[in-house]
Amino acid sequence: MARPIALVDCNNFYASCERLFQPQLRGLPIVVLSNNDGCVIARSNEAKALGIVMGDPWHLVKDRHAGSGIVVRSSNYTLYGDLSARVMRVLSDFSPELEVYSIDEAFLGLGGFEGRLEAHARQLRATVLQWTGIPVSVGIAPTKTLAKVANRTAKKDPASGGVCVLLTRAAQDEALGRLELTDLWGVAGRMAERLTALGIATPLQLRDADPTIVRRHTSVVMERMIHELRGTPCLDLERHSPDRKSIMATRSFGRPVALRREMEEAVASHTARAAEKMRRQGLATASLIVFAHTNRYRPDQPQYGGTRPVQLTVATADTGRLTRAAMFGLDCIWRDGFSYKKAGVVFPTLIKAGAVQGSLFLHPDDPRSKTLMASIDALNRRYGRGTIAYGTATGAKGWTLRAEHLSARYTTRWGDLLAVR
Repeated sequence: MARPIALVDCNNFYASCERLFQPQLRGLPIVVLSNNDGCVIARSNEAKALGIVMGDPWHLVKDRHAGSGIVVRSSNYTLYGDLSARVMRVLSDFSPELEVYSIDEAFLGLGGFEGRLEAHARQLRATVLQWTGIPVSVGIAPTKTLAKVANRTAKKDPASGGVCVLLTRAAQDEALGRLELTDLWGVAGRMAERLTALGIATPLQLRDADPTIVRRHTSVVMERMIHELRGTPCLDLERHSPDRKSIMATRSFGRPVALRREMEEAVASHTARAAEKMRRQGLATASLIVFAHTNRYRPDQPQYGGTRPVQLTVATADTGRLTRAAMFGLDCIWRDGFSYKKAGVVFPTLIKAGAVQGSLFLHPDDPRSKTLMASIDALNRRYGRGTIAYGTATGAKGWTLRAEHLSARYTTRWGDLLAVR
Protein backbone atom coordinates (compact mmCIF):
# COMPACT_ATOMS: atom_id res chain seq x y z
CA MET A 1 0.00 0.00 0.00
CA ALA A 2 1.24 3.48 -0.88
CA ARG A 3 2.28 5.77 1.93
CA PRO A 4 -0.52 8.19 2.80
CA ILE A 5 -0.29 11.80 1.64
CA ALA A 6 -2.09 14.71 3.27
CA LEU A 7 -3.17 17.91 1.59
CA VAL A 8 -3.56 20.78 4.05
CA ASP A 9 -5.50 23.72 2.64
CA CYS A 10 -6.20 26.98 4.47
CA ASN A 11 -9.91 27.76 4.46
CA ASN A 12 -10.77 30.95 2.52
CA PHE A 13 -7.19 31.99 3.24
CA TYR A 14 -7.21 35.67 2.28
CA ALA A 15 -10.49 36.27 4.09
CA SER A 16 -9.20 34.35 7.13
CA CYS A 17 -6.08 36.56 7.21
CA GLU A 18 -8.24 39.69 7.20
CA ARG A 19 -10.38 38.36 10.02
CA LEU A 20 -7.44 37.31 12.17
CA PHE A 21 -6.66 40.86 13.34
CA GLN A 22 -10.21 42.17 12.89
CA PRO A 23 -12.42 39.66 14.73
CA GLN A 24 -15.42 41.94 14.23
CA LEU A 25 -15.47 40.69 10.64
CA ARG A 26 -16.37 37.14 11.66
CA GLY A 27 -19.71 36.14 10.21
CA LEU A 28 -19.71 38.97 7.68
CA PRO A 29 -19.35 38.49 3.90
CA ILE A 30 -15.79 39.41 2.86
CA VAL A 31 -14.35 39.81 -0.63
CA VAL A 32 -10.70 40.44 -1.46
CA LEU A 33 -9.88 42.28 -4.68
CA SER A 34 -7.14 41.85 -7.26
CA ASN A 35 -4.48 44.41 -8.15
CA ASN A 36 -5.91 47.89 -8.70
CA ASP A 37 -9.09 46.77 -6.90
CA GLY A 38 -10.33 45.24 -10.13
CA CYS A 39 -11.91 41.80 -9.61
CA VAL A 40 -12.90 39.50 -6.77
CA ILE A 41 -10.11 36.96 -6.14
CA ALA A 42 -11.18 35.59 -2.73
CA ARG A 43 -14.45 35.23 -0.85
CA SER A 44 -15.57 34.15 2.58
CA ASN A 45 -18.30 31.50 2.83
CA GLU A 46 -20.82 34.26 3.55
CA ALA A 47 -19.86 36.05 0.33
CA LYS A 48 -20.12 32.80 -1.62
CA ALA A 49 -23.64 32.34 -0.23
CA LEU A 50 -24.58 35.69 -1.78
CA GLY A 51 -23.71 34.31 -5.21
CA ILE A 52 -20.51 36.32 -5.67
CA VAL A 53 -18.31 34.56 -8.21
CA MET A 54 -14.53 34.51 -8.48
CA GLY A 55 -13.40 37.00 -11.11
CA ASP A 56 -16.47 39.20 -10.86
CA PRO A 57 -15.58 42.89 -11.48
CA TRP A 58 -15.86 44.76 -8.20
CA HIS A 59 -17.86 47.65 -9.61
CA LEU A 60 -20.58 45.19 -10.70
CA VAL A 61 -20.56 43.33 -7.38
CA LYS A 62 -20.82 46.62 -5.51
CA ASP A 63 -23.88 47.67 -7.48
CA ARG A 64 -25.53 44.26 -7.49
CA HIS A 65 -25.15 43.65 -3.77
CA ALA A 66 -25.63 47.15 -2.40
CA GLY A 67 -27.00 46.93 1.12
CA SER A 68 -25.76 43.36 1.69
CA GLY A 69 -23.12 44.47 4.20
CA ILE A 70 -20.20 43.20 2.13
CA VAL A 71 -16.78 43.99 3.59
CA VAL A 72 -14.22 44.68 0.86
CA ARG A 73 -10.44 44.50 1.18
CA SER A 74 -7.64 45.24 -1.26
CA SER A 75 -5.20 42.34 -1.59
CA ASN A 76 -2.58 42.58 1.15
CA TYR A 77 0.07 40.15 -0.09
CA THR A 78 2.60 41.20 2.54
CA LEU A 79 0.25 40.07 5.29
CA TYR A 80 -0.84 36.92 3.44
CA GLY A 81 2.72 35.89 2.66
CA ASP A 82 3.87 36.26 6.26
CA LEU A 83 0.91 34.30 7.67
CA SER A 84 1.43 31.61 5.01
CA ALA A 85 5.05 31.21 6.14
CA ARG A 86 3.87 30.82 9.74
CA VAL A 87 1.38 28.12 8.75
CA MET A 88 4.04 26.22 6.80
CA ARG A 89 6.43 26.35 9.76
CA VAL A 90 3.77 24.74 11.96
CA LEU A 91 3.08 22.05 9.35
CA SER A 92 6.79 21.17 9.23
CA ASP A 93 6.48 20.05 12.88
CA PHE A 94 3.99 17.35 11.85
CA SER A 95 6.00 15.71 9.08
CA PRO A 96 9.58 15.85 7.82
CA GLU A 97 8.20 15.55 4.27
CA LEU A 98 6.63 18.88 3.31
CA GLU A 99 5.89 20.29 -0.14
CA VAL A 100 4.66 23.87 -0.15
CA TYR A 101 2.31 23.75 -3.12
CA SER A 102 0.95 27.31 -3.02
CA ILE A 103 0.48 30.22 -0.64
CA ASP A 104 -2.35 28.35 1.14
CA GLU A 105 -1.72 24.66 0.37
CA ALA A 106 0.86 22.06 1.28
CA PHE A 107 1.30 18.32 0.82
CA LEU A 108 2.69 16.25 3.69
CA GLY A 109 4.05 12.71 3.58
CA LEU A 110 2.53 10.75 6.47
CA GLY A 111 4.43 7.49 6.22
CA GLY A 112 4.81 6.08 9.72
CA PHE A 113 1.58 7.63 11.00
CA GLU A 114 -0.71 4.95 9.52
CA GLY A 115 -1.91 3.81 12.94
CA ARG A 116 -3.23 7.26 13.93
CA LEU A 117 -3.80 9.22 10.77
CA GLU A 118 -7.06 10.88 11.72
CA ALA A 119 -5.90 11.75 15.23
CA HIS A 120 -2.65 13.19 13.83
CA ALA A 121 -4.61 15.26 11.30
CA ARG A 122 -6.97 16.63 13.93
CA GLN A 123 -4.07 17.55 16.18
CA LEU A 124 -2.41 19.29 13.22
CA ARG A 125 -5.59 21.21 12.45
CA ALA A 126 -6.04 22.32 16.07
CA THR A 127 -2.39 23.36 16.42
CA VAL A 128 -2.40 25.46 13.24
CA LEU A 129 -5.55 27.23 14.41
CA GLN A 130 -4.17 27.85 17.91
CA TRP A 131 -0.71 29.01 16.84
CA THR A 132 -1.61 31.03 13.73
CA GLY A 133 -5.35 31.69 13.93
CA ILE A 134 -5.88 30.25 10.42
CA PRO A 135 -8.44 27.44 9.97
CA VAL A 136 -7.39 24.55 7.70
CA SER A 137 -8.89 21.42 6.21
CA VAL A 138 -6.98 18.15 5.88
CA GLY A 139 -7.48 15.45 3.26
CA ILE A 140 -5.55 12.17 3.44
CA ALA A 141 -5.27 9.55 0.69
CA PRO A 142 -2.72 7.30 -1.07
CA THR A 143 -2.05 9.82 -3.88
CA LYS A 144 -1.95 13.58 -4.41
CA THR A 145 -5.01 13.54 -6.65
CA LEU A 146 -7.08 11.59 -4.14
CA ALA A 147 -5.76 13.82 -1.34
CA LYS A 148 -7.22 16.76 -3.28
CA VAL A 149 -10.56 14.92 -3.41
CA ALA A 150 -10.34 14.18 0.31
CA ASN A 151 -9.57 17.80 1.12
CA ARG A 152 -12.56 18.99 -0.88
CA THR A 153 -14.74 16.54 1.05
CA ALA A 154 -13.32 17.80 4.35
CA LYS A 155 -14.24 21.36 3.37
CA LYS A 156 -17.71 20.67 2.01
CA ASP A 157 -18.95 18.11 4.55
CA PRO A 158 -19.58 19.69 7.99
CA ALA A 159 -19.81 16.22 9.55
CA SER A 160 -16.15 15.58 8.72
CA GLY A 161 -14.93 18.19 11.18
CA GLY A 162 -12.38 19.42 8.66
CA VAL A 163 -10.62 16.06 8.22
CA CYS A 164 -11.29 13.37 5.61
CA VAL A 165 -9.37 10.10 5.15
CA LEU A 166 -9.82 8.20 1.86
CA LEU A 167 -7.80 5.01 2.16
CA THR A 168 -10.43 2.40 1.27
CA ARG A 169 -12.03 1.80 -2.13
CA ALA A 170 -15.51 2.31 -0.65
CA ALA A 171 -14.61 5.71 0.81
CA GLN A 172 -13.00 6.79 -2.46
CA ASP A 173 -16.06 5.66 -4.44
CA GLU A 174 -18.37 7.68 -2.22
CA ALA A 175 -16.22 10.84 -2.41
CA LEU A 176 -15.70 10.63 -6.18
CA GLY A 177 -19.41 9.97 -6.70
CA ARG A 178 -20.23 13.39 -5.25
CA LEU A 179 -18.00 15.30 -7.67
CA GLU A 180 -18.37 16.70 -11.14
CA LEU A 181 -15.65 15.97 -13.66
CA THR A 182 -14.42 19.59 -13.51
CA ASP A 183 -14.03 19.29 -9.73
CA LEU A 184 -10.98 17.09 -10.26
CA TRP A 185 -7.52 18.61 -9.97
CA GLY A 186 -6.41 19.80 -13.40
CA VAL A 187 -9.63 19.06 -15.33
CA ALA A 188 -10.99 22.33 -16.75
CA GLY A 189 -13.73 23.01 -19.27
CA ARG A 190 -11.95 22.03 -22.52
CA MET A 191 -10.46 18.85 -21.11
CA ALA A 192 -13.85 17.91 -19.67
CA GLU A 193 -15.37 18.33 -23.15
CA ARG A 194 -12.73 16.04 -24.67
CA LEU A 195 -13.34 13.41 -22.01
CA THR A 196 -17.10 13.66 -22.44
CA ALA A 197 -16.63 13.02 -26.15
CA LEU A 198 -14.97 9.73 -25.12
CA GLY A 199 -17.99 8.82 -23.02
CA ILE A 200 -16.36 9.87 -19.74
CA ALA A 201 -18.69 12.21 -17.86
CA THR A 202 -17.91 11.56 -14.18
CA PRO A 203 -14.80 11.11 -12.01
CA LEU A 204 -15.71 7.45 -11.43
CA GLN A 205 -15.93 6.85 -15.17
CA LEU A 206 -12.53 8.48 -15.61
CA ARG A 207 -10.98 6.29 -12.94
CA ASP A 208 -12.37 3.14 -14.55
CA ALA A 209 -11.48 4.14 -18.13
CA ASP A 210 -8.73 2.52 -20.20
CA PRO A 211 -5.64 4.73 -19.57
CA THR A 212 -4.10 3.84 -22.94
CA ILE A 213 -7.14 5.05 -24.86
CA VAL A 214 -7.44 8.19 -22.73
CA ARG A 215 -3.78 9.01 -23.28
CA ARG A 216 -4.14 8.52 -27.04
CA HIS A 217 -6.96 11.11 -27.19
CA THR A 218 -5.72 13.52 -24.50
CA SER A 219 -2.27 13.43 -22.90
CA VAL A 220 -0.03 11.56 -20.51
CA VAL A 221 -1.32 13.87 -17.76
CA MET A 222 -4.77 12.26 -17.94
CA GLU A 223 -3.21 8.80 -17.97
CA ARG A 224 -1.38 9.65 -14.75
CA MET A 225 -4.60 10.99 -13.25
CA ILE A 226 -6.36 7.68 -13.90
CA HIS A 227 -3.61 5.80 -12.06
CA GLU A 228 -3.69 8.35 -9.23
CA LEU A 229 -7.48 7.97 -8.92
CA ARG A 230 -6.91 4.22 -8.65
CA GLY A 231 -4.51 4.75 -5.74
CA THR A 232 -1.21 4.35 -7.61
CA PRO A 233 1.09 7.34 -6.94
CA CYS A 234 2.46 9.04 -10.06
CA LEU A 235 3.24 12.43 -8.51
CA ASP A 236 5.91 12.40 -5.83
CA LEU A 237 6.37 15.05 -3.16
CA GLU A 238 8.68 17.86 -4.24
CA ARG A 239 10.77 18.40 -1.13
CA HIS A 240 12.94 21.11 -2.70
CA SER A 241 11.58 23.90 -4.87
CA PRO A 242 13.36 23.95 -8.25
CA ASP A 243 15.26 27.09 -9.19
CA ARG A 244 13.31 29.52 -11.30
CA LYS A 245 14.12 29.66 -14.98
CA SER A 246 13.01 33.30 -15.27
CA ILE A 247 11.71 36.14 -13.11
CA MET A 248 9.25 38.88 -14.01
CA ALA A 249 8.28 42.00 -12.08
CA THR A 250 5.37 43.96 -13.49
CA ARG A 251 2.23 45.76 -12.39
CA SER A 252 -0.56 47.71 -14.01
CA PHE A 253 -0.44 51.36 -13.01
CA GLY A 254 -2.99 52.80 -10.62
CA ARG A 255 -3.47 55.62 -13.12
CA PRO A 256 -2.15 56.26 -16.66
CA VAL A 257 1.52 57.28 -16.83
CA ALA A 258 2.53 59.88 -19.42
CA LEU A 259 5.69 61.35 -17.85
CA ARG A 260 9.10 59.85 -18.60
CA ARG A 261 10.31 60.37 -15.01
CA GLU A 262 7.41 58.37 -13.59
CA MET A 263 8.05 55.56 -16.05
CA GLU A 264 11.74 55.47 -15.08
CA GLU A 265 10.74 55.26 -11.44
CA ALA A 266 8.35 52.38 -12.12
CA VAL A 267 10.82 50.39 -14.24
CA ALA A 268 13.61 50.93 -11.68
CA SER A 269 11.30 49.75 -8.88
CA HIS A 270 10.36 46.62 -10.81
CA THR A 271 14.03 45.95 -11.56
CA ALA A 272 14.95 46.24 -7.88
CA ARG A 273 12.12 43.91 -6.90
CA ALA A 274 13.08 41.28 -9.48
CA ALA A 275 16.75 41.52 -8.45
CA GLU A 276 15.87 40.97 -4.81
CA LYS A 277 13.87 37.84 -5.71
CA MET A 278 16.76 36.60 -7.81
CA ARG A 279 19.35 37.10 -5.06
CA ARG A 280 17.12 35.28 -2.59
CA GLN A 281 17.60 32.14 -4.69
CA GLY A 282 21.32 32.69 -5.26
CA LEU A 283 20.87 33.41 -8.98
CA ALA A 284 22.10 35.95 -11.53
CA THR A 285 21.14 37.02 -15.04
CA ALA A 286 23.06 38.03 -18.17
CA SER A 287 20.09 39.67 -19.91
CA LEU A 288 16.84 41.44 -19.24
CA ILE A 289 13.76 42.59 -21.15
CA VAL A 290 11.97 45.90 -20.59
CA PHE A 291 8.43 46.42 -21.84
CA ALA A 292 5.66 49.02 -21.60
CA HIS A 293 2.29 49.37 -23.25
CA THR A 294 -0.89 51.44 -23.25
CA ASN A 295 -4.36 50.23 -22.28
CA ARG A 296 -5.50 47.90 -25.04
CA TYR A 297 -9.04 48.02 -23.66
CA ARG A 298 -9.28 51.71 -24.46
CA PRO A 299 -9.38 51.75 -28.29
CA ASP A 300 -10.48 55.40 -28.12
CA GLN A 301 -6.94 56.29 -26.99
CA PRO A 302 -3.68 56.16 -29.02
CA GLN A 303 -2.15 52.68 -28.73
CA TYR A 304 1.52 51.70 -28.43
CA GLY A 305 3.59 48.91 -26.97
CA GLY A 306 7.34 48.50 -26.87
CA THR A 307 9.71 45.69 -25.85
CA ARG A 308 13.50 45.80 -25.71
CA PRO A 309 15.89 42.96 -24.76
CA VAL A 310 19.21 44.08 -23.26
CA GLN A 311 22.26 41.82 -23.16
CA LEU A 312 24.73 42.32 -20.31
CA THR A 313 28.47 41.81 -20.72
CA VAL A 314 28.55 39.44 -17.74
CA ALA A 315 25.83 37.95 -15.55
CA THR A 316 25.04 39.94 -12.40
CA ALA A 317 22.70 40.19 -9.42
CA ASP A 318 23.65 43.80 -8.65
CA THR A 319 20.60 46.08 -8.63
CA GLY A 320 22.67 49.08 -9.73
CA ARG A 321 24.02 47.36 -12.85
CA LEU A 322 20.62 45.91 -13.69
CA THR A 323 18.92 49.29 -13.26
CA ARG A 324 21.37 50.94 -15.66
CA ALA A 325 20.62 48.24 -18.23
CA ALA A 326 16.87 48.65 -17.69
CA MET A 327 17.13 52.42 -18.20
CA PHE A 328 18.93 51.79 -21.49
CA GLY A 329 16.11 49.50 -22.57
CA LEU A 330 13.47 52.01 -21.56
CA ASP A 331 15.25 54.74 -23.50
CA CYS A 332 14.94 52.59 -26.63
CA ILE A 333 11.19 51.99 -26.34
CA TRP A 334 9.92 55.24 -24.80
CA ARG A 335 7.59 57.31 -26.95
CA ASP A 336 6.10 60.63 -25.88
CA GLY A 337 2.41 61.35 -26.30
CA PHE A 338 1.01 58.08 -24.93
CA SER A 339 -0.73 57.17 -21.68
CA TYR A 340 0.92 53.97 -20.50
CA LYS A 341 -1.03 51.40 -18.50
CA LYS A 342 1.63 48.82 -17.65
CA ALA A 343 5.38 48.31 -17.61
CA GLY A 344 7.71 45.64 -16.37
CA VAL A 345 11.04 43.86 -16.41
CA VAL A 346 11.85 40.21 -17.20
CA PHE A 347 15.03 38.31 -16.40
CA PRO A 348 14.60 35.58 -19.03
CA THR A 349 17.62 33.38 -18.31
CA LEU A 350 18.93 32.71 -14.82
CA ILE A 351 22.10 30.93 -13.69
CA LYS A 352 23.70 30.16 -10.35
CA ALA A 353 25.44 33.29 -9.06
CA GLY A 354 28.40 31.18 -7.97
CA ALA A 355 28.83 29.82 -11.48
CA VAL A 356 29.21 33.21 -13.22
CA GLN A 357 32.46 33.35 -15.19
CA GLY A 358 34.26 36.53 -16.09
CA SER A 359 37.20 37.13 -18.38
CA LEU A 360 40.36 39.22 -18.46
CA PHE A 361 38.40 42.47 -18.71
CA LEU A 362 34.90 41.46 -17.52
CA HIS A 363 34.37 40.53 -13.88
CA PRO A 364 31.37 39.08 -12.01
CA ASP A 365 29.98 40.81 -8.94
CA ASP A 366 32.80 41.48 -6.48
CA PRO A 367 32.58 41.06 -2.68
CA ARG A 368 31.79 44.76 -2.17
CA SER A 369 28.79 44.50 -4.48
CA LYS A 370 27.55 41.31 -2.82
CA THR A 371 27.92 42.82 0.64
CA LEU A 372 26.05 45.96 -0.41
CA MET A 373 23.20 43.96 -1.93
CA ALA A 374 22.96 41.72 1.13
CA SER A 375 22.81 44.78 3.40
CA ILE A 376 20.08 46.42 1.32
CA ASP A 377 18.04 43.22 1.29
CA ALA A 378 18.42 42.78 5.06
CA LEU A 379 17.35 46.35 5.80
CA ASN A 380 14.34 46.12 3.50
CA ARG A 381 13.28 42.83 5.07
CA ARG A 382 13.50 44.31 8.53
CA TYR A 383 12.04 47.76 7.97
CA GLY A 384 9.82 47.22 4.91
CA ARG A 385 10.28 47.05 1.17
CA GLY A 386 11.67 50.24 -0.34
CA THR A 387 13.30 51.48 2.88
CA ILE A 388 16.62 51.50 1.01
CA ALA A 389 16.50 52.04 -2.75
CA TYR A 390 18.47 53.51 -5.63
CA GLY A 391 17.59 57.10 -6.45
CA THR A 392 15.97 56.23 -9.78
CA ALA A 393 13.35 54.16 -7.94
CA THR A 394 12.42 56.87 -5.46
CA GLY A 395 9.74 59.52 -5.88
CA ALA A 396 6.07 60.23 -5.25
CA LYS A 397 5.06 56.91 -6.84
CA GLY A 398 1.68 58.15 -7.94
CA TRP A 399 1.67 55.30 -10.47
CA THR A 400 1.43 52.55 -7.86
CA LEU A 401 -1.48 50.17 -7.64
CA ARG A 402 -4.83 51.41 -6.48
CA ALA A 403 -5.57 49.85 -3.08
CA GLU A 404 -8.34 51.88 -1.51
CA HIS A 405 -9.38 49.13 0.91
CA LEU A 406 -5.98 47.95 2.11
CA SER A 407 -5.75 46.63 5.67
CA ALA A 408 -2.75 47.14 7.90
CA ARG A 409 0.40 44.99 7.67
CA TYR A 410 -0.04 43.74 11.19
CA THR A 411 2.90 41.33 11.27
CA THR A 412 5.57 43.02 9.13
CA ARG A 413 5.48 46.75 9.85
CA TRP A 414 6.26 48.24 13.26
CA GLY A 415 3.76 51.05 12.88
CA ASP A 416 0.93 48.59 12.16
CA LEU A 417 1.41 46.40 15.22
CA LEU A 418 -1.74 46.09 17.29
CA ALA A 419 -1.71 48.18 20.46
CA VAL A 420 -2.99 46.40 23.58
CA ARG A 421 -4.46 48.69 26.18
